[in-house]
Amino acid sequence: SRARRARRALQQGSFALAAMPLKAVKTAKFAVLDAGGLKPAKPAAAPRQAPAAAAAPPAGVTVIDDDAANVVLAKLNELNIAHRTYAHVAVPTVDEQRAALGSLPGVLTKNLLLKDKKAGTFLVTVAADRHVDMKKLPTLLGIKANANLRLTDPSILGVEKGAVSPYAAINDTKGVVTVALDSELVNSTANINTHPLRSDRTVSASPQDVVAFLEAVQHAPKILDFGGTSSAPPPPKAKAVAAKPYKKQEKPVKPQQQTKSRNKKGSKETLDRIVASKTGDFAAWYGEVITKSEMIEYGKISGCYILRPWSFGVWEQIQKALDGWIKEEPLEVQNCYFPLFVTKGALEAEEDHVEGFAPEVAWVTKSGETDLAEPIAIRPTSETIMYPEFAKWLRSHRDLPLKLNQWCSVVRWEFKYPTPFLRSREFLWQEGHTAHYTLEEADEMVYAILELYRRVYEEILAVPVIPGTKTEAEKFAGGLRTTTVEAYIAGSGRAIQGATSHNLGQNFGKIYNIAVEGEGGKKTIPWQTSWGLTTRSIGVMVMVHSDDQGLVLPPKVAPVQVVVVPIVSKTCPLSQLQSFIDQVKKELKNASIRCKVDDRGNQSPGWKYNHWEQKGVPLRLEVGPRDAAANTVMVVRRVDGVKASKPVNGLGSAIRAELDDIHQVMFAKASAARDSKVVQVTSWSDFVPALNDDCLVLTPWCSPKNQEAEDQVKERSREESLALLGLEAEDERTATSLAAKTLCVPHDQPPLPAGTK
Repeated sequence: SRARRARRALQQGSFALAAMPLKAVKTAKFAVLDAGGLKPAKPAAAPRQAPAAAAAPPAGVTVIDDDAANVVLAKLNELNIAHRTYAHVAVPTVDEQRAALGSLPGVLTKNLLLKDKKAGTFLVTVAADRHVDMKKLPTLLGIKANANLRLTDPSILGVEKGAVSPYAAINDTKGVVTVALDSELVNSTANINTHPLRSDRTVSASPQDVVAFLEAVQHAPKILDFGGTSSAPPPPKAKAVAAKPYKKQEKPVKPQQQTKSRNKKGSKETLDRIVASKTGDFAAWYGEVITKSEMIEYGKISGCYILRPWSFGVWEQIQKALDGWIKEEPLEVQNCYFPLFVTKGALEAEEDHVEGFAPEVAWVTKSGETDLAEPIAIRPTSETIMYPEFAKWLRSHRDLPLKLNQWCSVVRWEFKYPTPFLRSREFLWQEGHTAHYTLEEADEMVYAILELYRRVYEEILAVPVIPGTKTEAEKFAGGLRTTTVEAYIAGSGRAIQGATSHNLGQNFGKIYNIAVEGEGGKKTIPWQTSWGLTTRSIGVMVMVHSDDQGLVLPPKVAPVQVVVVPIVSKTCPLSQLQSFIDQVKKELKNASIRCKVDDRGNQSPGWKYNHWEQKGVPLRLEVGPRDAAANTVMVVRRVDGVKASKPVNGLGSAIRAELDDIHQVMFAKASAARDSKVVQVTSWSDFVPALNDDCLVLTPWCSPKNQEAEDQVKERSREESLALLGLEAEDERTATSLAAKTLCVPHDQPPLPAGTK
C-alpha cells in the first residue's frame, strides 16, 4: 500500500531531497522553495573524446566528463562519436560565445530556427561569421520565394533561447523541423563547436560526425551552399550631417511593447506582448504573463490579489476534479464551512501549532472605534476552529471516521515579498480534516489524499511532482508527520511545495478533549489528519508550462479549450460563414469541449491569434471560406504550433484526442526538464556544486528525525556557497537563503549504494 511504501522510505538508510538557492538576487519579487533532488542520474558511459586541443582552454572554460542525463551527450557516446565537452558560463548569443570560447580550435555556429506558416519549420546552421540573406533564403531551401520565414520559439526543440543547435533535432520526435547545414561548414576540416541543448556547455566534433548524429536521429540534413546568400549587407547611406563614429547599439526595450495591426476600418489595434524573457528575467516575465493574460490584478493592499475570471476558471476546474474525487468511495468526504474568525484562547491552546503560525496571524482588535475585549484572529488554518466542535460531536467509536472538507480562504500576513499565487496574504484553498479510530486508518487517509494531490498536478495540470515525507524540522507544527508533493520550476532552478497531507497524531485530540468510547468501553483519543491544496497550484502551472508568448494552459483546466476564429473579408462576411461556424460549435459542444467563437468585428484574425495565444488557449480553429467549402477546419496547437486540417464530421472526437495528446506532450516536456536536473550525490564534495548547477539533489539520509544533521547541512552549504560567490554574508533583501533546504524523503526510493555511510 501507499502507507507501507512511505513507511519503508522513512527507515534509516533512505535518501532525502536537499535543496538550496543557486545565487543571490538583488530584488526578491517572489519566493519559491529551493531546488531539491529526486532520483539518481544514470551512470555516464565512458565518452570517446575528441583529440586533445593544441592549447589549454581559455580562462573560465573547462573540459568535463559527459553528463549522462543530457540526451545529446548520451547519444554521441552511444554512436561512439569522438567529441569534447566544455563547461563555461551561459553564452546565449554568438558574440558572448565568441568572447568566451573564441580561442578554442574549431568553428562557432549561427543557428536560425525559422518558421513559415505554410512551408514549415527550418533549422539553418552556418558559420558564426556568415551573413544570411533572408530574402534569398526561401529559394535556397526549396520553398516559395515569397515565404515569410520568421524566427520561432525554440521550445519546439525542447531548448531555451540561446541553446539552439543541430543537436536539438534529437528532441523533434515528430519530424516537424527540417535541418539545413552550410556546405562550407560541412566541408571544413575544422571541428564544429556548438551547444548540446544548453548554453553553458559546448561540444566540439567533426562536421562529418555532426552529420552522422543528425542522420541517427532521423534528421538527415540538407547540405546547401549558403555562399549565394552571404553577401554582406550594404553599408548605411551617408547623411548630410557632421560625421560621428559608427557604433552598433541595441534598440532600447520599451516598458510596454505592443503588437500592432489594422482592422478592416483602418484603425490601429494594439496588444501588449510579453517583453521580459523567461530565461533572462524570470520574475519580471512571470509578472507580465499573469497580468497580460488577464489572470491577476493587483489589489490596493500588498499581497492581496484579484483573481480575474481567467484564473478563477482554472481554479474551478481544479476544484471540480478534487472535490469529485474526495467525495467518491472509499473516502466519502463531506463539505462544510466553519467561521473565518478564531478566539485568541483557542488559537493559543496548542503551543507548537501557534508558534509555527504566530508571525503570520492577522488580528482584529477593533469594532468601529471600540476596542474588542479580546483580539480575534483571522484563520491562518482551521484546526483550532474546528476541533473544539469535534469534541462535541464525537462520543463513540461509531461516530468515526469523521471526514470533513471546506473550500475557503485563509490569511497569512508576515512576509516581505508577496507573489501572486505563490505567496499571498490571502489565498484560496481546500482544507480537509478527519478523525479515525486507529493510526493505520489515519495513515491510509493521509496517503490516499497525497495520491489525489499527485493526480491534480500530474493528471490535471500536467506538472510532474515528487511525493515524500517532510523532516522533523519541516513538518506541520504540532503534527505527527507531514507528507508533501514537490514540483520543480526549470525556469528558476527551484523546487516548490505543491500540497501537503498531515497525520496530526493524537496531539490535538488531547488539547481539545476529543475522546470516544472504544469497543471495550475504554476512552480513546482519535487519530486526526489535515490536508490542503491552494491556488499556489495555478502559479506552479504557469511557471512550468508558459513561455515568452504568454500562458500555455493544460487542456483540462483551460477555461476555454478551443477558440474558433472566423477568417472574414469584404468578399466573405461573417454572415456567410455563420451556419458553418454553428455546425463546428455544435460538434465541439456535443463532445463537452469548452469552446468560444471570437466573432468580434473590430479586431483582425492576426490580432485574435496573438490574443488567444497569450491567454494560453490549447487549440485554435481557423475557419474561412475555403474551409467551409471543404467542410474542414484548420487546427493550431498552442503548445508546439503544429497545424492540421480536420474534417467537421467527427470533429468533437478528433479535438478531444488532440487535447489529450497536448496534455501528454506538456507532461513529457515538463518531466524532461525536471529529470535533466536530477542527480544523486553520495559525497559531500559533490553536494554544493550540484546545487550550484541548478540540480535537484538526492542524498543519503541518516534519519528524518536527525535535526542536528539537517542543521549541519544547512550551515555548511551556506558557508560554501558564500565562499563560491565571494560574499561575507547573505543579502538580507533576498527572498531565498543560500543554505540548503531539505524538501522531503521521497516515497519512491532508489537502491542505496553498497558501503554508503
